[in-house]
Amino acid sequence: MNIPDEPGLEPERYELRAAPRYHFRLARREFLRQLGGGILVVSLVRPAFAQESGRPGARRGGRGGRGPQEISAWLHIGEDGIVTVFTGKTEVGQNIRTALTQVVAEELHVPIPAIRLVMADTQLTPFDAGTFGSRTTPDMAPQLRRVAATAREMLLNLAAEQQKADRAALVVADGKILVPSTGASLGFGQLTRGQKLVQTVPDAPVETPPAQWKVVGTAVPKVNGADFVSGQHRYTSDLKRPGMLHGGVLRPASFGAKLGTLDTKEAEALPDVTVVHDGEFVGVTAPDTLTVQRALKAIRAEWKAEPQTSDRELFDGMRKGAPGPPAGEANGTPPVDGGHTVRATYTIAYIAHAPLEPRAAVAEWTDGKLTVWTGTQRPFGVRSDLAQAFRIPEESVRVIVPDTGSGYGGKHTGEAAIEAARLAKGAGKPVKLVWTREEEFTWAYLRPAGVIDGTASVTHDGKLVAWEFHNYNSGGSALRTLYEVPNQKSEFHNAPSPLRQGSYRGLAATANHFARESLMDEAAHAAGLDPLEFRLKNLTDPRLRAVLQAAAAAFGWGKSKSDESRGFGIAGGSEKNSYVATCAEVAIDRKTGKVSVVRVVQAFECGAVLNPDGLRNQNEGSILMGLGGALFEAIRFADGKISNPRFSEYRVPRFSDAPRIEIVLLDKREARSDGAGETPIVTIAPAIGNAIFAATGIRLRTMPMVPNGLKV
Repeated sequence: MNIPDEPGLEPERYELRAAPRYHFRLARREFLRQLGGGILVVSLVRPAFAQESGRPGARRGGRGGRGPQEISAWLHIGEDGIVTVFTGKTEVGQNIRTALTQVVAEELHVPIPAIRLVMADTQLTPFDAGTFGSRTTPDMAPQLRRVAATAREMLLNLAAEQQKADRAALVVADGKILVPSTGASLGFGQLTRGQKLVQTVPDAPVETPPAQWKVVGTAVPKVNGADFVSGQHRYTSDLKRPGMLHGGVLRPASFGAKLGTLDTKEAEALPDVTVVHDGEFVGVTAPDTLTVQRALKAIRAEWKAEPQTSDRELFDGMRKGAPGPPAGEANGTPPVDGGHTVRATYTIAYIAHAPLEPRAAVAEWTDGKLTVWTGTQRPFGVRSDLAQAFRIPEESVRVIVPDTGSGYGGKHTGEAAIEAARLAKGAGKPVKLVWTREEEFTWAYLRPAGVIDGTASVTHDGKLVAWEFHNYNSGGSALRTLYEVPNQKSEFHNAPSPLRQGSYRGLAATANHFARESLMDEAAHAAGLDPLEFRLKNLTDPRLRAVLQAAAAAFGWGKSKSDESRGFGIAGGSEKNSYVATCAEVAIDRKTGKVSVVRVVQAFECGAVLNPDGLRNQNEGSILMGLGGALFEAIRFADGKISNPRFSEYRVPRFSDAPRIEIVLLDKREARSDGAGETPIVTIAPAIGNAIFAATGIRLRTMPMVPNGLKV
């Protein structure tokens, strides 16, 4: 399988470079019927991720790297005045549906309830590479702003023509065009009734200046929020289709195990059960989930497995297995001695995405065409995977993504969709497949583990003079330090991974910030300087300086502690062109070793803020999610099996773990809006680690830091 690398594709997106998990067989008759007779030469080349946008049929309208420019591909105004907007982005709990609706409402001057967003439907929406990398806001918000502004100007032209009025005197408000000279009020639906209008989006339409925003920048309540609170929203696992069956997949006994002998007679004898066997894929369908589980247990399978490593040998294996020369970026010369030199090694455990909604899919075949409802962050990518798996044209596949119960980068792939589709093809009926929590923990990809070696050299007056940083396996995102260092070297090294790994919220920026901001703290103490003072002394980046100072001011940095069991820590950083600084206060119970994070203050700047309430929610959610990885989340494994594949054994943050949180937003209205779904997670772990050191003098260099409490 030839999978070329895309320049700029972060190395830790391992899941996008992986070969297909299934190679389904096709009956010879079916294969020839699809392709016709003659000589067939096949080259099994999987396109690189970046090439998806250039494939014929990969998007509705448009070619190459740009999205469709015709306004009809993005926005439609019905005769009832309802504005329908189309975007390939997905809603996975980040509330982007609301923010994008605000952008359209602002430019088109229509009320929020009059706008309907159709999202992530490969048959209806323009092509989109996926919802990842914090790209929805910086990419899609400007696009929909241009589209809505173009539609507004088009409506003004129509109204001026129909009313024989001075266009400059017309007013757009509340979904209507007002004509002051006659007192007429024309609804958008009236203007468009009976006409099919097509307009090309210009490169620079007339947009509303930020100083005049009335909707963007305000805390609009979540669109369709009542449906989620009342339980009316239907996730993939809630969907039902006529004649639908339930499905399940027989999983290998361990990672890398190959199927040996198989006996399905007992399962096939069960009433209304269909067994589907295709190569390494074995699954069953039945009218209900209980029968599915009975059938899976009735299958007799033997697996052939190779010896596997465990989490105990993980980090030594990564460093030893890294090939040379290193991949990544390097700059300057190796560190020199400035008077104080600190060397430290930090380790990062594998952790699970643990989404509220496990992977699920409903698949239905009709006249050789496939429709799949599934929770994924890459609907067009999953469409391609389905087309490849079943050797059918992409035009014969439709992927629909209902608003999904979280992704965190863990739903880029379409395993559940492919499995449900294969079961549906074998059963001849629609099939719903919902992964169990154990399947989600075991067979989904994980945040990469890693080893990071860091060296910092500081002069006696507190100036950084040398920096060396080596990341093994976890990734190169946010690898380079933002502090001013004349001699620095930062490298990412590919290393072997015993477990399946891939994208996670913030990618490797969380690991690299943990190591870097911990090392900065160690260097500050070696130089005898306050951690904030040391950072500012070695910083020229104005945006990072601003968030550090804002967080420190709101936190009250520099004030004395209430007692010796408390500690304060600070950390700052940047990823995806957003900037964040976090201050944390921890309390240590010296008898039990329990570490409690009692207060967190975070300052965040991502340019212009579209929805401050939604942005605060993103920050708070990131802090709580990061709390788990910082303190106790870790996947344990041995002999090719996950040892803690359920919530009773895998510790995630609980209500009792939640600290008091204060978010300080630095809103730059004249700047571009950058993404905020990932960056807020990257500084909570080092802030906590630095606070623990301040309270106890113990430096913790492993994430998670206190899975079993702290030995003081």
